[in-house]
Amino acid sequence: MGRYVVRRLLQMIPVFIGATLLVFLMMYALPGDPVRALWGERSVDEAQIAAMKADLGLDLPLWHQYLNYLLGLLQGDFGTQIASGRPVIDVITSALPATLRLTALAFLITVVLGVGLGVIAGLRRGGKTDRMILFVTLLFISVPVFVIGYLYQVFFAHNLGWARPTVQDPTAWSQLILPAMVLSSLSLAYVARLTRTSVAENKRADYMRTARAKGLTGRRAVSVHLMRNSLIPVVTFLGVDIGNLMAGAIVTEGIFNVNGIGSAVYRALSYREGATVVGIVTFMILVYLVVTLLVDLLYAVLDPRIRYA
Repeated sequence: MGRYVVRRLLQMIPVFIGATLLVFLMMYALPGDPVRALWGERSVDEAQIAAMKADLGLDLPLWHQYLNYLLGLLQGDFGTQIASGRPVIDVITSALPATLRLTALAFLITVVLGVGLGVIAGLRRGGKTDRMILFVTLLFISVPVFVIGYLYQVFFAHNLGWARPTVQDPTAWSQLILPAMVLSSLSLAYVARLTRTSVAENKRADYMRTARAKGLTGRRAVSVHLMRNSLIPVVTFLGVDIGNLMAGAIVTEGIFNVNGIGSAVYRALSYREGATVVGIVTFMILVYLVVTLLVDLLYAVLDPRIRYA
């Protein structure tokens, strides 16, 4: 197990470098001058622009800027905002709690409803319940998230009055339920369909017939044997989906006015704050890599036959 973890950590290094380099090039190799853009149409002294670039290290070659960025990451430095001079890590720490709460609630909805509906559909494959669940999940997959968000606002907030149309207090879990439902809609549909397929396939496996032949009740055979084997592909998807939920929050946070990571990225893109975008995306890449490693290690818990060398 220890050697496997070390090997996986070493494999993460080129993945991390490749992903961050791609984002870095996309933001800093774009045409235009982000420093000059701070003044808009106003005239500015070229010496002042040159001094500001030198202070931020933007006068160096692109490869040198990226190398300095990697060296700064080793010290916990995710960069500095061009306009305000504020460290990007401060932007992340101030916006992260709201996004974490929203993502956690959306993830909980995905797990509970997605797995629950998938198990029901898989056990009743071909029936009316199965067809209805497949139809609803297909709608969630087909309709864009921003459309679902506006429909939920109109129906649940304006028509029924069950929720606020926008989030006034991101620390209040009750106000995050509606945006979490929107954020989890696509993931919930995929998890339900994946669970349904896995449950339906394992239901016909030999070990299930053996379990019933030994006298196990249907409920115990499902909970002990069927669920453990069926959840392996689902856990893989859920691990990857945590990063997708955090990335997808940029749309949901914009619709419901949640001041989180997604809103910070949107504002940074609007003001050409490349350092902020690169820093936030780098943080999300780290989260994604760590979660992926934890999911791989969780396989051994779900299936004792899996061993890591």
